[in-house]
Amino acid sequence: MTAPDLDQSRPNGSLHPYGEGELFGKGKHLLSVSQFDRPTLVDLFTLADTVAPIAQRQLGRGDRQLATGQTVCSVLDGAVLGSLFFEPSTRTRLSFESAFLRLGGEVTTTTGFTFSSMAKGESIEDTSRVVSGYSDVLVVRHPDEGSVAQFAAASVVPVINAGDGAGEHPSQALLDLYTLEKELGQRGGTVDGSTIAVVGDLRHGRTVHSLLKLLTVYRDVSVRLFAPESLELPDETARHLTSAGHRLTVCDTVVEALRGADAVYTTRVQRERITGEVPASIQGNLIDRSVLAEADALDIVIMHPLPRDSRHDAYDLSSDVDDLPGLAIFHQTDNGVNVRMAIFLTALGCSPEMVRVTTKQRPWDATLHWNR
Repeated sequence: MTAPDLDQSRPNGSLHPYGEGELFGKGKHLLSVSQFDRPTLVDLFTLADTVAPIAQRQLGRGDRQLATGQTVCSVLDGAVLGSLFFEPSTRTRLSFESAFLRLGGEVTTTTGFTFSSMAKGESIEDTSRVVSGYSDVLVVRHPDEGSVAQFAAASVVPVINAGDGAGEHPSQALLDLYTLEKELGQRGGTVDGSTIAVVGDLRHGRTVHSLLKLLTVYRDVSVRLFAPESLELPDETARHLTSAGHRLTVCDTVVEALRGADAVYTTRVQRERITGEVPASIQGNLIDRSVLAEADALDIVIMHPLPRDSRHDAYDLSSDVDDLPGLAIFHQTDNGVNVRMAIFLTALGCSPEMVRVTTKQRPWDATLHWNR
């Protein structure tokens, strides 16, 4: 494995912090979806396809034949991931850590501020410089927008943004679009030229912000938005879409947003980020079977970044849609592992050929894994 390119003119040989227009690649931080153009995205998704048998322990969804050959990889043997989650996470943290482990690496982790020296007043910069000295790559989640960029500026290894407050969540957007390409492709469609409904908390949902920004690398996309009052999409994110030539329609109801859409992306209300009273309009289910039926959208591709709030009147995606053919929320979580494997491989400069020559037959019984 080739070491990341370091800027020897900076203290301690640290990497250039992310700058406007810098594409994601070998030795680069991943802080924003703005670091992707169409070729860069295609390369990452191709690499994600390459490692899918390792990530999923099988040849592909819908095929009960388990992978019979090269499914255990050691390409990152000896590499160490520093996993720093200063905000609660289940899927993202475990997905990143599973991805690194399945590539043969090792993981050191800390969760929350209580078990960090930040509880003693240590700065982000000091924490980053110290921990990056123990690691080959860092994955960081922090509740404050812009904080992960601070980690990156002080780090001597690549930093991957796993969510910074209400800012961005680039790896989630990447796995969302990877999944959307797969789901629409199975129906003979493409993201180019598609109509996508995006509903829920569009103001605080960082997954929405990153997804919509990343859609700008596609062509002729129509986006239909619905959000309760005070939870509307920020103007800046809307401008990203319209400046790329996409059609943006703000709808008055969920049903209006769903009609004619190829897919719907639903987000929970980010109650932990709302100051003051929660709007009175947030009650009942945001999307359930009856809403989809009213919109003539029972066969639509249904996506959600999770977690889904399953409590009564949580104003989220109801579980009564879980048996519909277009439900893709668990395909998203499965795909997240191989997309994040591709992120690590890209940042650390590992080619598909390096993956191939370090992959071998697994020694354990894979029949325990069921068809996804």
